[in-house]
Amino acid sequence: MGHQRYIDWVNDRITGAPGRVAVLFLVATVVFTTGLGAVEIESGSEEFIEDLDSYETFQDIQRDFGPAFGESTTTTTLLQNGDNALSKQSLLRSLRAQERIADKRDMRVSDTSSPASQVAQTIDPNATTLDAQIRTVEGATESEIASAVRTTADEDPAFLSSVSDDFNRKSASASVTEATVTHDTGDIPNRDERVRGIVDSVDGDIRVIGSQPDTISTSLQLVLPAAFVLIVLFLIIAYRDLVDLLLGVVSIVMALIWTFGFMGLAGIPFNLLLVTVPPLMIAVGIDFGIHVVNRYREARKEGTEPVPAMELTGSQVLVAFFIVTGTTVIGFLSNLVSAFPPNRDFGLVAAIGIVFTFLIFGVFLPAAKLYIDRLRERYPVPTFSEAPLSSEESVVGKGLAGGVTIAKRVPVVFLLVVLLSTTVAGGYATGVGTEFDTDDFTPEEETPDYLQYLGPLAPPESFDYVVNQNLRERNFEQSQRVNIYVEKNMRRDSALESLHQSSQNPPETVEADGREPEVTSLVTVIRDRAERDPEFAALVARNDQDGNGIPDQNLPKIYDAMAASDSGQLEQFLTADRRSTQIIYEVDSDASNAALSADGQEMASKYRAEAAPTGRPLVWHDAGDAILDTVVQSLLITLVGSSLFLVAVYWILEGKPSLGIANVIPIAVAVVALVATMRYVGIDFNALNGSMLAITIGLGTDYSVHVVHRFADEREERALEPALRRTVVGTGGALTGSMLTTVGGIGVLVLALNPVIGNFGLLTALSVVYAYLASMLVLPSVLVLWDRLRRYDGTSGTVADSIFPWTDEPGVTTDQGLTTTAPGSDE
Repeated sequence: MGHQRYIDWVNDRITGAPGRVAVLFLVATVVFTTGLGAVEIESGSEEFIEDLDSYETFQDIQRDFGPAFGESTTTTTLLQNGDNALSKQSLLRSLRAQERIADKRDMRVSDTSSPASQVAQTIDPNATTLDAQIRTVEGATESEIASAVRTTADEDPAFLSSVSDDFNRKSASASVTEATVTHDTGDIPNRDERVRGIVDSVDGDIRVIGSQPDTISTSLQLVLPAAFVLIVLFLIIAYRDLVDLLLGVVSIVMALIWTFGFMGLAGIPFNLLLVTVPPLMIAVGIDFGIHVVNRYREARKEGTEPVPAMELTGSQVLVAFFIVTGTTVIGFLSNLVSAFPPNRDFGLVAAIGIVFTFLIFGVFLPAAKLYIDRLRERYPVPTFSEAPLSSEESVVGKGLAGGVTIAKRVPVVFLLVVLLSTTVAGGYATGVGTEFDTDDFTPEEETPDYLQYLGPLAPPESFDYVVNQNLRERNFEQSQRVNIYVEKNMRRDSALESLHQSSQNPPETVEADGREPEVTSLVTVIRDRAERDPEFAALVARNDQDGNGIPDQNLPKIYDAMAASDSGQLEQFLTADRRSTQIIYEVDSDASNAALSADGQEMASKYRAEAAPTGRPLVWHDAGDAILDTVVQSLLITLVGSSLFLVAVYWILEGKPSLGIANVIPIAVAVVALVATMRYVGIDFNALNGSMLAITIGLGTDYSVHVVHRFADEREERALEPALRRTVVGTGGALTGSMLTTVGGIGVLVLALNPVIGNFGLLTALSVVYAYLASMLVLPSVLVLWDRLRRYDGTSGTVADSIFPWTDEPGVTTDQGLTTTAPGSDE
């Protein structure tokens, strides 16, 4: 076979100079180590949505009408909680906390706002500083404070947005208030901790919301040690030899160093999704390592010398590793079509990592294993066990042969049952949902108690950020907005009239204040200013031809008059070049994202200009659609790409392309089972597990390829039943060890503090179990059916051959139809 010369070339290097090969790989590891320090961490959910059109529109609005990302100002939000956060003592605590923060020059405070300040200025409009406001509140009686609270609530709509929903006008009370401190710079070291220390010096429950915690690093410090312990435990069981165990662990560490070193050298940031790469690489690496060692031990047990045993091992496993690597890389690279940049980075890094794993476990591990075995012949290096994981005579081997027994007795009936079950499960699986929710990226308020026993590795008992955010969400109305970004020449006389007409009669999801929809635009800003400023009202009247309060001529003069004031409202709705504006619709917070997205598109279509809708519900809806597109596209690419690859490989290597189709069948069963399970347990596809099906195909191929390729080799020398039994028992032992270590290694992701990572670990572990079961139980019957329909000597069988026993041909046993015809006989 043409490919054999390449395998022989690799085997010659491994067996001819194993020490030199091992040293070469260790030198490469040192080179990749230089890139580890350059890896940067990105956290949060924005990185997933930054390429969506609706999010780009949102960024345009932020750039043109508000603080853009990365500008020099930043804010700190304070929550005050108590029986009555509007009492005199509570107001004083709030003002004193703001004053103490502002008094710290390095905090660069440029502004503060709070209900306490608003109430103080209601009592004394001249109290414009925090010091004056404190004196005003100190000098007021409790009844004066209560009266001022009611007056402020009636006259200042902004007041109600900064007090909790349980605000009571009659008692002038609320359980929670919100204050904001604005800083002139965004670069204040340890800002949250320092502000928290300042407010702690004020009596009362004042909390700093702060920044979202870095759960990537915390999750890694939990997951990696736990994975390492479980993997070492399973490897001890699988290898039962200290030297082989150390070789396996060293190989895994090398693969991780190569992968993350590559990330640093290539400038790829580490995002939340990449937390899953180490367990996936460890899973494949363990599988490869167990197969190398187990196959080598099988050959040695039969009396083969070390070098020929390793050559035989390489000839069998290198081809299987190549097939597994090819299909897994196709699965991972299918993420390059994703709408989410982190998913694309994940696909690239995971694909590179699997290639590195192939090289290290396919070349370095055999070379190092052979080199150490040579040392064992010269020096007293301890050997604990060289026995393979299972044999046909062992209890484990007999248990693994269950799929062979089914294939021997009722292969066609069994496959029909599998087909029917998979079809039903597939129909059920179509109901699985998709979602994009920032809560998936946020840990729970309190971490599980059992994690606190981990000593220095224990995470915080609770996350203040999450506690405070949940307090805020429970006590403040969560309003939703749809923004329309309009690009048109706003200096034309008809611009404002057109804007007003287009904003009328919005969909029912837009909130209404009485009969008028709650819409804020350049038109409403001009009208509000005219109501408060007689001089400006006269200017508007002179340029309002139809008397509806909307100027329709000399608009640049109107804008200049507004810009001359200190309110800054014009800049919130009109760009400096007068060519872009925004319209804000207050919408029903209970409406679905899909409904608001559709209504947003409808509202944007009314504007006779380039208009694009955006807002949180629209971005989340677009992200959900993108997730579905990613799932479908990556699944199709992976299935089609892997199938074509397998057909081509088996055609080239074995001259039997139909083996590639047989290889895909158990993978399809595993994919359907996984999606059906997702719907059953209530897990939707999201930005992270949208790549789950591609991963399932990649890992599933790993299991089925080892069975099919070993079967093809064994069938060249043996009859069907002995070849199948030897394949399933011999390879099944390694597959079982690999499955257990993989499930343990990946399953520890459930310890991650982000729910989305925990679910990913659960689903990946399930996909491995399903792929293993399908390869051990379903694939033997598939191979029997394939062997009957596609005679091994190259002739074709019939459907009847696959159902009825062969009783009239030489060399055939008729035990329920399982032929044991040897290769080369006339089937």
